[in-house]
Amino acid sequence: MRTESGVRSIAFLGNYVPRKCGIATFTADLLGAVAARHPQCQCFAVPVNDTQGSYQYPDAVRFEIEEQKLDSYQRAADFLNSSSVDLVSLQHEFGIFGGPAGSHILALLRGIHAPVVTTLHTVLLKPNADQQRVMKNLIAHSTRLVVMTERGQSILQDVYRVPQRKIDLIPHGIPDVSFVASDHYKAQCGVGGKRVLLTFGLLSPNKGIEYMLNALPDIVGEFPDVVYILLGATHPNEVRTRGEAYRVGLEAIVQRNKLEDNVIFDNRFVELKELTEYLGAADLYITPYLDEAQISSGTLAYAFGAGNAVISTPYWHAAELLKNQRGVLVPFADSAAIAREVTALLRDEPRRNTMSANAYRLGREMVWSHTAGLYMRSFELARRQGPAAHGAGVAQQHVPRRHETPEVNLSHLYHMTDSTGILQHASLTAPNLSEGYCTDDNARALILAVLLDQLGDAPRHVQALARTYTAFLHDAFDPRTRRFHNFLGIDRRWLDKQGSEDSHGRAIWALGTVVGRAPDWSDRGITGELFLDALPALMDFTSPRAWAFGLIGIHECLRRLNGGRLASKVGGDLTGRLMTIFEKVAQPGWLWFEEGLSYDNAKLAHALIASGRATGQQSVSDRGIDALRWLVTVQTSRHGWFRPIGSNGFYKHNGIRAEFDQQPIEAHSTVSACLEAYRATADLRWHEEAQRAFEWFLGWNDLGEELYCPQTGGCRDALHADRGNENQGAESTLAFLMSLAEMRLIQNSAAAFQQAGRATPGIR
Repeated sequence: MRTESGVRSIAFLGNYVPRKCGIATFTADLLGAVAARHPQCQCFAVPVNDTQGSYQYPDAVRFEIEEQKLDSYQRAADFLNSSSVDLVSLQHEFGIFGGPAGSHILALLRGIHAPVVTTLHTVLLKPNADQQRVMKNLIAHSTRLVVMTERGQSILQDVYRVPQRKIDLIPHGIPDVSFVASDHYKAQCGVGGKRVLLTFGLLSPNKGIEYMLNALPDIVGEFPDVVYILLGATHPNEVRTRGEAYRVGLEAIVQRNKLEDNVIFDNRFVELKELTEYLGAADLYITPYLDEAQISSGTLAYAFGAGNAVISTPYWHAAELLKNQRGVLVPFADSAAIAREVTALLRDEPRRNTMSANAYRLGREMVWSHTAGLYMRSFELARRQGPAAHGAGVAQQHVPRRHETPEVNLSHLYHMTDSTGILQHASLTAPNLSEGYCTDDNARALILAVLLDQLGDAPRHVQALARTYTAFLHDAFDPRTRRFHNFLGIDRRWLDKQGSEDSHGRAIWALGTVVGRAPDWSDRGITGELFLDALPALMDFTSPRAWAFGLIGIHECLRRLNGGRLASKVGGDLTGRLMTIFEKVAQPGWLWFEEGLSYDNAKLAHALIASGRATGQQSVSDRGIDALRWLVTVQTSRHGWFRPIGSNGFYKHNGIRAEFDQQPIEAHSTVSACLEAYRATADLRWHEEAQRAFEWFLGWNDLGEELYCPQTGGCRDALHADRGNENQGAESTLAFLMSLAEMRLIQNSAAAFQQAGRATPGIR
């Protein structure tokens, strides 16, 4: 049965009881309050486990996420989708999810179909880079955001540029308890006749308890009957990392100050009924926390709502809640100030009672039954608004204006190249010498040098680099086997007897590009001889990609040496092979050459388009266009940006597509193939598709994250499910620079035709 709002099923995602933490209690309380107020709505929990074994969860839990396992978050998304939930209520705190700054949760958010309402238990004013990235994506994937304080709302608007219409201000919920004189509960708690000070919650060093303990001697000097109760177990994370060192240190302060008769350590995580008794017994509640940026505190909310007079340091939640005579604020880490204010309130019972009454009165607006109604309003609105456009808001904030391309920055290319060639890999931006060199990357680098030369503004350094890359290919070729080596160690020794078919094909592609485009710095005669010596090996290959790379190299060579018999013969044979496998495999819904999509996919279609165009075989070019049209459809997200097939499993026909890890080589392959289709057809759609793939580098992608780094001129190695790979290796950097050079070349050609007053034809 539907509720009036249409919200019939809600999944509450976060920690959950019996896990001992504030988020777990909050999630359980929120679920229970919403379920009680809206009994027709099915409410269930999806908790995050921080231990290898599962907790003994109640029946409300239907699926469990393993904190550090990324695939567990993806499976949770599949479960939520199959459960057809109307809405997901996410409790967010950076520390409860796996990955850098809790980034694993993004994998779940990208996969679910239902709208998400995210309650932000932390809103950082000065996030670090990982926190900023996670927060940016979290905001983009959430239909609505809930904060508990006005300060949180203002930070979202000022720091994260979240529009006010997307934010709901809902106070931290509290249990509804009666306002009863403290003497009623003191006897039950074993402190009858005492003046009771209370702090409760999970114990950890950021709680500032040591400052309260150092204030106690002055307090006890005036009020010897004071007892300070520290109620709460040590935080599980603290126990796992440092054991009970903090609690032992506090006990040492008690002994040093001779306060054994005035301090009670109750090392337990108590249930609500017993907690209510302790709150009722307290004359004053103390929160001496040390972190100003604490945007919410469940313990503070509970004590305040129970009608306790509160003394607190001015962290954000306390500063807002305790204003207007509802509590007292003291400076951080100031034992003297704590002692002064505690003794003043213990002396002034009327003021203390007024403070308690003010707190209790406002607390009625925070009880869970009322808070649940506010949450349901947010849920209803999110349901009407629908799922967030995943990442679109992020991408629009970070992507340059469409059709705007960056300037060429070759700093990282220079950094990665030495007198031997370009090194394969980098650790962040530093060349990784231990991984050595490869023919694949030096072939790509040589192609880039030719493209930069054609742009007309290549620095003289590029010519020197090009000669280095050319020399690498000459040295890689073994005249005995007529095959290229691929891997060269840093000690300048070849590590293989012969390289892969694909690396051989890429070398042919590079050599053909040098011969066909004939830059001034090239020795076309020697390069042409190497091209012809290496060409026949292609006939023995079985790799369709090696065929495609070779075909593109042949096409490049024949731009200048039209009529070369060997190149034409090999090109014709390879074209026939690609046509044959396409006709054999392609079927409605799968217009492709193979039974799966893997890496450098668009090169297969590119080779047929280039070959058909060069030889005048329209049917060949049409097959390439058909295949490319299907591929770009498969690789376009429902939000309109380029989404390449992930290398973490690829995509088998009738199988599950891998969304990540997305590789820069796929973006370049698609840019290049679409520009070839544009040259062949003069259809502007293909230029737009090339632009779409190019903008993947600039942040128009699933994470809204820029892969290209304009400061270094390098490109990150991959887009993972939760972050970009920060290493800037040769393949990724060359993929971006080649894409940039090709986009600039096509723009220059189009501009030249426009200046001549002619429509842009199939541009050569």
